[in-house]
Amino acid sequence: MPQAGLPARRAAVFLLDQVLGEGRLLSEAIGGGALERLDPADRATAQRLATETLRGLERLDRILQKHLQKYPPITVRNALRIGAYELCMGGAAHGIVNSFVEIVARNKRHASMKGLVNAVLRKVAANGAEVYPTLRTPRLPKWLRGPLVEAYSPDIVAAMEEAHFAGAALDMTAKSDQGALQRAMEGALLPTGSVRVTEAGQVSALPGFKKGTWWVQDAAAAIPVKVLAPQAGEAVLELCAAPGGKTMQIAASGAKVRAVDTSESRMARVAENLKRTKLDAELVVGDALEEEGSWDAILLDAPCSATGTIRRHPDLPHAKDGSDFFDLFNIQAQMLDHAVHLLKPGGRLVYCTCSLLPDEGEAQIDDLLGRHDGLRVDASALDIEGVDPAWRTEEGGLRLRPDFWADHGGMDGFYIVCIRKD
Repeated sequence: MPQAGLPARRAAVFLLDQVLGEGRLLSEAIGGGALERLDPADRATAQRLATETLRGLERLDRILQKHLQKYPPITVRNALRIGAYELCMGGAAHGIVNSFVEIVARNKRHASMKGLVNAVLRKVAANGAEVYPTLRTPRLPKWLRGPLVEAYSPDIVAAMEEAHFAGAALDMTAKSDQGALQRAMEGALLPTGSVRVTEAGQVSALPGFKKGTWWVQDAAAAIPVKVLAPQAGEAVLELCAAPGGKTMQIAASGAKVRAVDTSESRMARVAENLKRTKLDAELVVGDALEEEGSWDAILLDAPCSATGTIRRHPDLPHAKDGSDFFDLFNIQAQMLDHAVHLLKPGGRLVYCTCSLLPDEGEAQIDDLLGRHDGLRVDASALDIEGVDPAWRTEEGGLRLRPDFWADHGGMDGFYIVCIRKD
């Protein structure tokens, strides 16, 4: 692992301040320009340091706690956390300690604590690398762990936490030939057809990226379109389309897709990816609830808690506290009601969320069927390659969890269901 430089470390401390001090997601902080002054290598390093420190936060805090009589201010504490992470990963103590002492010394409010930083990190350097792997797998915060234990079980949640801590490899969806992609990447072909690569490095430098023969997409996120099974010539509406992996899947099927999302910046990325992959879709920046028309098929990837993506985004449980979830549940219900209104008779709707919470999945469909006549769950749509029958739920959907495919490296958590309109 290359040694981080001072600019990257300083930026990583700032990112942690944003997440743990301001309750912002890493994506929000980075999108707001937190790393724009760094060169690409430092930018990647800062993001890696922040992400991996958050992933191992509980372990790092346990190690630091032994050397602190009381917690220092958040910025100093975050400098200690990142420094401890690097030391626990076997980094060279001299450079790491000096860097974080300098970072704190340059901060006018906290300069007096540079001696503390020096002393604590030197103590961590003595045995942190040996202690770190012996500590328990970091647990989710109580606000999220409690509801998940209630929905599943302590053992299942513990297995999810193992998957979160292990992180995620790079998954890809091939435009047409997954076998050729697997051979080109020397990766693993997953049961559902996605290709998984570990130690991928810079994505844009990988074979076939510039030619547009594939795109990045977690294997679980590729399943909803397989369930939708769009056909050439069908009129398909995709609601909440960004970041666009599903848009490209639908377009590659030959269906005519109208993709809608409220985010202009994220839809610009979708447009770039469509151009790169030479695929066509009608892109609309707008409100899904204002869409009209009559559609053969609709994909609703509803706004959600994103709790299924923690293996990729370990900042989420630390930046959020669940206080906005009830509003999300209401928005999902409104979008479902609107989507079934737009379906042609005989049409199908695939509803999905990258959430682990039943309130955003199974419960939403139970409530939807209670509000509307003439709808039914099409469980046969789940009969696709690589989908384990054990993933099916009582109401006829799919419940995907991070601990599934443990021998392959896990998957994102998702809920997926297909609804037919009579």
